[in-house]
Formats: sequence, C-alpha cells, structure tokens
Amino acid sequence: MQRRLVRAGLAGAVLLAAGVGGWWWTERAIAARAAVIAEPETGFVVEARDGALLRAFAASDGRWRMAADAGDVDPRFLAMLEGWEDKRFRTHGGIDAVALMRSAFDSVRHARIIGGGSTLTMQVARLAERLPTGSLAAKGRQFLGALALERALGKDEILSLYLRLAPYGGNVEGIRAASLVWFGHEPKRLTAGEAALLVALPQAPERLRPDLEPERARRARDRVLDRMAAIDVLPEAEVERAKREPIPTRRRAMPMLAAHAASQARDRALAERRGQTAARLTIDAALQARLEAYAREKAATLPRPQSLAVVVADHATGEILASVGSPDIFDAGRDGYVDLTKAQRSPGSTLKPLIYGLAFERGIAHPESLMDDRPTSFAGYTPGNFDGRFEGTLTARRALQLSRNLPAVELLAAVGPSRLVSRIRATGASLELGNRTLPGLAIGLGGLGISLEDLVRIYAGIANGGLAKPLRIDANAALAAGPARRILSEQAAWYLASILAGAPTTAKGPPGTIAWKTGTSFGYRDAWTLAFDGRHVVGVWLGRPDGAPVPGLVGQDAAVPVMRDVFARLGPPVPLPGPPPGILAGTARLPPAMRHLQPKGPTARGDAPEIVFPPNAARIELGIAEGASSALSLKVRNGRPPFTWYVDGHATLTGLFERQAAWRPSEPGFVEISVVDAVGGAATTRVFVE
Repeated sequence: MQRRLVRAGLAGAVLLAAGVGGWWWTERAIAARAAVIAEPETGFVVEARDGALLRAFAASDGRWRMAADAGDVDPRFLAMLEGWEDKRFRTHGGIDAVALMRSAFDSVRHARIIGGGSTLTMQVARLAERLPTGSLAAKGRQFLGALALERALGKDEILSLYLRLAPYGGNVEGIRAASLVWFGHEPKRLTAGEAALLVALPQAPERLRPDLEPERARRARDRVLDRMAAIDVLPEAEVERAKREPIPTRRRAMPMLAAHAASQARDRALAERRGQTAARLTIDAALQARLEAYAREKAATLPRPQSLAVVVADHATGEILASVGSPDIFDAGRDGYVDLTKAQRSPGSTLKPLIYGLAFERGIAHPESLMDDRPTSFAGYTPGNFDGRFEGTLTARRALQLSRNLPAVELLAAVGPSRLVSRIRATGASLELGNRTLPGLAIGLGGLGISLEDLVRIYAGIANGGLAKPLRIDANAALAAGPARRILSEQAAWYLASILAGAPTTAKGPPGTIAWKTGTSFGYRDAWTLAFDGRHVVGVWLGRPDGAPVPGLVGQDAAVPVMRDVFARLGPPVPLPGPPPGILAGTARLPPAMRHLQPKGPTARGDAPEIVFPPNAARIELGIAEGASSALSLKVRNGRPPFTWYVDGHATLTGLFERQAAWRPSEPGFVEISVVDAVGGAATTRVFVE
C-alpha cells in the first residue's frame, strides 16, 4: 500500500513538473514573440496637399502593401469583417475556445478537418510569420503568435495589422491596396457589395480573384452578404441591391499622379534615412489630374519626340500646385521618364521682363520712356531681332510687348548682366552659364541655361509685387524654405504686370487679368510661355527632350494656346491687383533724361573698363611662400564707377568708386581677376601670384 502511494506521488510530481515546465516554456515562447512584434514593411506613398494619394510604391518584396488602420476604412466593412470572421474578436484573448470546440466537433462528425476556429488574431499571427495552412506545427506557432499579439497589442492595433497584411490576390496585400486595385478608390467609403467582396477575398485570394474567377468571386461575396443579413449587420433590401453590383473583372493600375515629383519626394526621404513611409506635397490632386489628362491629349497632337511640361504655383505662398514633367512617364518615344520641369534649357526672351523691371527700379527707364530699336553693336556683340526687322523709336512698354531685342540689350547694358544674374539667383534659381566666369549681354536673349521651374520662381516674384517666396513642393518644408527675397521694387513689378497684361499705357487702374510673356530659344529648340493672374503663375514649355531643333516652334504659336488651356482648367482667373503708391502715369512727369533714352552701352560710350594692373599673364611675387604676403594692387581705367572686382568668379570687392584697390591672396597659383563697371562693362586678366 505504501509502495503504491509512493508511486502515485512520484507520478503526480512528474505530471506537475511537466505541467510547470510546459507552462514555463509556453510563457517563454509567448514573451519572446511579444517582444519582437514588428510592423510589416509598407510601400512608400506620396500624398497631395489634402491627403489624396498621388503615387504609391511597392514594398521591397514587390508587394503592394500600404499602411492602413481602422480610421482609414469604411466602418461598415469593419462590422462585416468581424461578423464574418470573428464575432467574439473584442472579447477573447486571441484564441476562441468556443469556436475551436465547435470546429473540433464538426471535424469528428464529418470525419475530416473542418475549419472555422481561427480568430482574426490567429490569422494575423499566421500572416505576419508567413505560416502555411494545414500543418499542426504551424498551427501551434499560430496559437503562440496569437497569444503574443494579444499580450503586446490592443484590439485596434491587431485589427490594423490585419488591414495591412490580408491577402487579396497576386501581389496585393492589405485593404487599402485592394480597394485601389479592384475598385479604383480608397477604402474610406465602400458600397455594401465592395465591402462584402473584400471580406470574402482573403479566404482564398487566388481562387476567388475577380479578374480570373469572377463567378466564384460573386458567389463568395453573396455568401457574405447573406450572412450579414442573417446577423442583422445589413438590411435585406440593401443586401439585394449589393448583389446586383457588378464584380470588377480587371485589375486597375495604382494611382500615379505627379509621377516625377513623387519619385523625387521618395528619393529625398530615403536619402534622409528617417524611416519615413510617406511624404505630402503641395500638389492639388484634382488640378494635377486635369492637367495630366490635358497634357496627354495635347501630346497626341504633336509629332514624336516633341513633348511639353507645365508648372502651376501659388505666387503668394510659393507652393507648387501642379507639376507635369512629361505627358506620360512611360512614353519612351518622348523620353517620358525625364522631368522636363527641371531640365535646363535656353529661356529665349523670357528674362526680358526682369531686365526691364531692374531698369524701372533703378530709374533708368519708365514704361513710357522712348527707346530706339535700331542696329547697335555692343563691344562686338551685335544682336538682331527675331523677325529681322527694326521698329525705330517706340516706348519701353511697346518694346517689351513686342519683345524687341535691341532695347532689351540696351537696358541690360545699363543695369549690368551681373545684377540680372544676382536677382535671378535671389529667387533660388540655378543658372548654367557655361564656361563663362562673368555673364555677358547675351544672357538677356537666352544665352544661358535655366529650368521651367526656375522661370516660374522668377515670374512668381514679379507677380507677388517683386517679393519672391521660396518655391516649394514639400508640404512639410514651409519653415525650412527660407525667407522671401525682394527681386524688384513693388512699383517696378506693377509696371511689368501692366505691360505684360497688354495695357496700352501706364494708368492708375488695375492692369488686367492675365499677364504673360513668350520665349523662343535660338534654333527653335524651346517654346515658352510664362503667365500669372492675381493668384496663379503658370509656366509652359514645348520642345524636344533631346534639345534638337523643331523648325517653326515659336512660343507665341505653340506655348500660348497651352497656357490659355491651363488657365481654363484653373477656373475663373483672379484679377491682377491695382497699383501701389509711387506710380508715375504718362510722360509729362518723367525726368527729361528718362523721356527718350540714349544708348549707354560700353561700346556706344567707347570707354569700356580696362585693367591696367596686373597685366595679363604676369608673374607677381608677393612673398606668399614666406608667410608675409603683401597685397596685390588692382587698377582700372575707363568704365563707370562703382566697380566690382571678381577673383576666380567670386565678388571680392564691391561698390568701389576709386579706380585703385588691393586684394591679398591666401595661397600661390593662377588667379583670374575681373572688373565690372556700373553699366555692365567688364575686363579680365589672368596672373600667377607667389
């Protein structure tokens, strides 16, 4: 008897130890899993200013998987999902004992394994670990994973994981990608039929794919609908309507608006390495969609490989509202993958307004000043007009409206090419000056490289009363964009708006509705129109992406119609503002020197600046090697002060009225020294200092 009691005690101890060991192992397994629960990788998404999806990128494994939580989904779908998959989801601890016992009983009764005991939490555990179905070992891991999820996360967090991981056929995972692929819209609002189909698909995503098996998908959807009627989630009448909804029979492409800008936003985010999965742009999604559709229609009328690009911005805020880098990013025949809003091209005559604005600001000219449009030479540079004709004497207003070249170059000689470049760069624009250290007069007629986006920066500054706000497309970069920079006086900017809007004289009233300027680059390579109203600035470019000539391509004929079509898609134009204080109307109040401008370019004066010292190609000992170098004397004759001295392209001495200056080099070697006078005349010398 005693021996039997000992054996029983030993057996009990073994069972207890086994139970304790099993409990300890299970706890360790659950705790280990709970500690390493990770968010599934989702693809990068780029959103518009209002949160609308512009473009989505697949995750690194090639699957369309997008971030989503309960707040992103139609509440009716969530009710249907829980009613169909796991009606006790909110109350169980990850494993539904009632459902498991019922499933086991059904399996015994039918002599085969019957499903139905899996909870939503268990499904999330299986999807997260990519576990197979039908394996006892996998089922055990699924149980442990479900318990770990319930321990580490709340119910809504577990539901959010399901909304990101549920399979919907092919490489589509998660409710948001599924709704976009099968219905073409976000899951925020779903019809009853759409919600039922999305509830049914994860049960057998490949067997029920609506594009491959539409009839099976319909039957699965209808079973969900019938169940929703039975448990009072949906009324019978709505179920009947939902059953009449068509099943989608094709897979839709994911949204791809502002494709170039979206790709650049993703690249910036990845470069910053902050773990971002989304970016928001200032783009207006509805406007972007309208302009992209228009660009494709317009491109269809152009012979390949001609293309076009459009930028629309709000000049008061600097926000880019639409950016069409090419009509179709996948159009290889037009190099659609190239963002033509950022390509540097010759701007033709589009910089002329800024030249005139600088002349107005500095009191050199007034819109009603008379100018001469006749053949003139500027230090060997002899520009002509686009049409080969000369108009004689005309007002500055009319000269700009007719885009005459000679008056523009005359004014540029007076204000100085370096000043023009400085004001352009103040907007944040980047210029390509080739191998020239200093800009020449040819830049006024397109002799440099600049992008469409940067031209929009310039015209936005003119439209905003001469105050250029930093142009931006990143909606989160408002604070980092930097301060506004004044590129023209308020009065000069208003004069330009009046001229470009077509006003015949300087008057006190509003200048009109839309102000615009065209440009055609040398050799008919680029056609431009830049335009603005009281709110928007629009930039249009047409040409070949490879920069080859297009005979007959002229801004007036090619780009102006596109500009007008863009404004038509913006809605009613906003009138331009009235004049600021200080506007001079008419010629009677002009100073005599401004009534009829006389040539003031360097060649017409015959006194272009010359560097007297140091002479070109000289070798000058300054004691640099001994560490006690003396200053290099700089001397200029002729030219008009004030003078600016440049060393290797950098402005080193500015605003000097004396003809002598001194500069101290920090190291031996060749240096290029240039001087620019008050009206843009320049001279250069290259010496070796030691």
